[in-house]
Amino acid sequence: MDDILEILEQNARTSMEDLAKLTGKTKKDVAAAIKNYEKKGVIVKYKTVIDRSKTKNNGGVTALIEVKVTPQKDVGFDGIAERIYKFPEVKSCYLLSGTYDLLLLIEGKDIHTVANFVSEKLAPLDSVKGTFTHFMLKKYKEDGVMIAGEEKNKRLAITY
Repeated sequence: MDDILEILEQNARTSMEDLAKLTGKTKKDVAAAIKNYEKKGVIVKYKTVIDRSKTKNNGGVTALIEVKVTPQKDVGFDGIAERIYKFPEVKSCYLLSGTYDLLLLIEGKDIHTVANFVSEKLAPLDSVKGTFTHFMLKKYKEDGVMIAGEEKNKRLAITY
C-alpha cells in the first residue's frame, strides 16, 4: 500500500505538510495523490473513532448479527447483501466463510430497536434462513485504537 494511504489510515487528520515530510514528496504531489485516491474510490471516507461510553447518551446499543441466507440465482450473495445493507440500522455488512454467510454491525437507540429490526425487517426477507444476534457489552479496541483504558488489576495478590 502507498505510504500516503498508510499514514492517513492511522490518522486522517495528518496535514499535507506532515504527509509531504513523512513521504519525501512535495505538498502538491501529496494533494494530487489524495485527490486521485478520492476520485477512484480508494479513499472512501474519513472517520473519527469515538469512545461513546464517554458521551452523554452512550451511543445506544450495538449488535453483531450473523445471518444465514440462501444465495440468489445469477447474483449469489450480492443481491441479498445489498438489500440488507441498505437498511439504515446496518452500519457494516460482511460476507463470511463458515456457518453463517453475512455478518452485520447494527446500531440502535436501545435493545428493542435492534430486536424490532431483526424481527420486522431482517427475518421476514425470503432469502434469510436464520440469524444469531450478539449484543456488544464493552469495546476494548476499535480500528486499531484502544478504547477502554488499561485497568489496573484490583485483585489482591495472594501471598503465603
